[in-house]
Amino acid sequence: MIRQIHELEKNQKIHLVISVILIIASALIQSYIMQVFMDPCNLLSGGFTGISILISRITALFGFEFPVSVGIILLNLPAAILCYKQLSKRFTFLSCLQFGLVSLFLEILHFEPFFDDQTLNVLFGGLLWGFSIAMALRAGGSTGGTDFIAQYVSNKIHKGIWDYIFACNCIMLIIFGAIFGWVHAGYSIVFQFLSTKAVSSLYQRYKQITLEIMTKDPEPVIETFMETCHHGMSIFEGYGGYSHSKIFVCKAVVSTYEVQDVIYNVRKTDPNVIINTYHTANFYGRFYQKPLD
Repeated sequence: MIRQIHELEKNQKIHLVISVILIIASALIQSYIMQVFMDPCNLLSGGFTGISILISRITALFGFEFPVSVGIILLNLPAAILCYKQLSKRFTFLSCLQFGLVSLFLEILHFEPFFDDQTLNVLFGGLLWGFSIAMALRAGGSTGGTDFIAQYVSNKIHKGIWDYIFACNCIMLIIFGAIFGWVHAGYSIVFQFLSTKAVSSLYQRYKQITLEIMTKDPEPVIETFMETCHHGMSIFEGYGGYSHSKIFVCKAVVSTYEVQDVIYNVRKTDPNVIINTYHTANFYGRFYQKPLD
């Protein structure tokens, strides 16, 4: 028992180190994108980072310099404090580390623009921005701001709300366009659309898959499934048209990030199983969602 506890603690430490590395990479990529792709084209990102950029540019019109890095900290800290009790300490820590590092990197690192073409800046910048957000989320953290809100709501309804976040960002971009020009706002909306789609594609915590496992001996499959995840499973008795023998169909709905573990463990238990998977559009009822670490 003591050895198992030590192994668990060791794995948790390794997992935390990997997560911190991903968070640092995410922050570095975001600061790079802001300087290389966004600033030359006067683009606006979404969330609290976008609000910080917008405030900085509005204050510049009045001859007052408001650093984007300061705005990121001032806007994100209240959200982190409010969500601290609702979300895990680890998630909050990694998120604060991410937006804190973005602020730091913006002050100490300086990158030169890569493309002269605005379209290329929007395309590459938008996709990389979404990749950086997904990287932070996969690490068990976020980029702060609206991500705190998105994770809180998603945990409640068990669905991603990134498309709704995009809609809210569009409102902010309309304000941006009215002040600084609709061309820049239009490109910024495309930038946001690309980043949102990248996040939705790369981060699938709240998407669900239906598993149909066909076997002649359901009990070992059920036991393995229950040890792998915390979902229920329904068993149906059937008849094999090819084998002309009785079979059992084990049906369950799991999260996409659990699928590979379930399939691996079930096939290891019964190599002769036949498994069919398909996406679940909506699931109504009690569904166990593993909490954020």
